[in-house]
Amino acid sequence: MAKDWCIGIIGGSGLYGIAGIEDEQWLMIDTPWGDPSDEILFGTIEGVKVRFLPRHGRGHPISPTELNARANIDALKRAGCTDILAISAVGSLREEIEPGRFAVVEQFIDNTRARPSTYFTSGFVTHVSMADPVCPRLSEMAAKAISQCKGKLATGATYLAMEGPQFSTRAESHMYRAWGADVIGMTGMPEAKLAREAELPYALVGMATDYDCWRDSEDEVNVAQVVAQMQENGQLARDMVLQFIKNLPKTRKASPIDTALDDAVITAPEEHDPALLAKLDAVAGRIIGKK
Repeated sequence: MAKDWCIGIIGGSGLYGIAGIEDEQWLMIDTPWGDPSDEILFGTIEGVKVRFLPRHGRGHPISPTELNARANIDALKRAGCTDILAISAVGSLREEIEPGRFAVVEQFIDNTRARPSTYFTSGFVTHVSMADPVCPRLSEMAAKAISQCKGKLATGATYLAMEGPQFSTRAESHMYRAWGADVIGMTGMPEAKLAREAELPYALVGMATDYDCWRDSEDEVNVAQVVAQMQENGQLARDMVLQFIKNLPKTRKASPIDTALDDAVITAPEEHDPALLAKLDAVAGRIIGKK
């Protein structure tokens, strides 16, 4: 069944607003998973519905390890989002992804430890596929928008999600490179996993701010360096989001991710937990209604 586009934009470090939005209104969305990071900015761009959520909250008060990613994704689903474009500041683990380059992520390595990473706990156990964790069509459109805005682009990147909030040790940085990671950040997981569980196609654009600490000739990463590069990246990120929206096809074709929960539930119906099902009304309401 075709849906109209409603694009959720998750703004990362340095991106606390978006350009070109009309009919704007900040609204708090209540979720059964707690409070999201901030109110959600409702509006339209070029006639397309947009919902913007600053991942760390306006003014960046929330640590990456304390982000309530379950509430953030649930709130965007409740706000009517059909798809999510996430923006994130990242460190580079590759010489060719220099600070200032934007990397469109294709794969993830999840090395987080302290974060709830699923909606589907005991009483409604569900296993979704994460083999291909991002939406290819959104990623392609993001890459096109970056190029149109004259941004430096890398595609097919593997994102290493670390716990933080501390930066890597040099040994860790070298290890992540050996694992095949291209960029490193603190927020892409479990965000991407939860978006898949919520049947929301998801793409992530990483804005490289530094070279992490794997280069022996490089000074250690510090916040001043990261913030300075974030400020340089911010305008291009805003331009890219606007161009991405302008490029959307008039008609949104169905995505396989829209039905990611089909055949994913393993718990027998007689063992379903009614209290958990009530909390899943937005995330999994499509399939719960069929039970």
